[in-house]
Amino acid sequence: MSDTPPSDGDLARRAIGLTDLTNLDETCTESAIDALCAKAKGGDGVPPVAAVCVWPQFVSRAKATLRGSGVRVATVVNFPTGDEDVERVVEQTREALRDGADEIDLVLPYRAFLAGEEEEARGMLAAVRERVPAERVLKVILETGELKDADAIRRASTLAIAEGADFVKTSTGKTPISATPEAARIMLETIEAAPGGRRVGLKPSGGIRTLDQARAYLDLAAEIMGEGWARPETFRFGASGLHGALVAALGGASSGDAPAPQGGSY
Repeated sequence: MSDTPPSDGDLARRAIGLTDLTNLDETCTESAIDALCAKAKGGDGVPPVAAVCVWPQFVSRAKATLRGSGVRVATVVNFPTGDEDVERVVEQTREALRDGADEIDLVLPYRAFLAGEEEEARGMLAAVRERVPAERVLKVILETGELKDADAIRRASTLAIAEGADFVKTSTGKTPISATPEAARIMLETIEAAPGGRRVGLKPSGGIRTLDQARAYLDLAAEIMGEGWARPETFRFGASGLHGALVAALGGASSGDAPAPQGGSY
């Protein structure tokens, strides 16, 4: 790692460009999606984010609103409980892709996985991977706060990577424990050790709200994967509350930088 740490402003600018700005609030509305997309585009010295992450029913609206901005649109399937029927999840995926989703965030059937039903989990991942074309991105949400055990997190990461995940992601943001540096370390170590040299990214999500937290995850990625590894193709923050803190570190603020609603998004 570099001997000279980046300034707060430089770090914030970098982190904004690695953010999936998220609204998965149960009461989300079209006007909230419009506001999210406006914030995502940046402006007035604030860079755009990497992507927005929205409920499937808002994909087409977000896609139209962000057209030409370079900001990608992600959505969630098998979310948040991870126990939907595989055929329904495949149909959710098809619909989202038809509506223009660039990225699919799929919840691993983590309860089945923990119960020893690994083939059920594997089948879900394989079925969705088959429908997501190579030019789109598949992120697999492990729900590490529910897996808890380091070995389970490592095994789930290995399974997701083996089944073609482009990213492994910590959390839905809907459980008591979301992203932790400990889980992220295990996931990064699994990515680094994966055979074949295929590029796989990390998305820590849930509960990341401060510049210092963002710094810790980026430092961890640099320690394990190398300086400069974390870029939009390999690293994302899943967050709603982080953006305002990053904008503040740039020395600016906007009306869109209010705290995230309680009990809603990441």
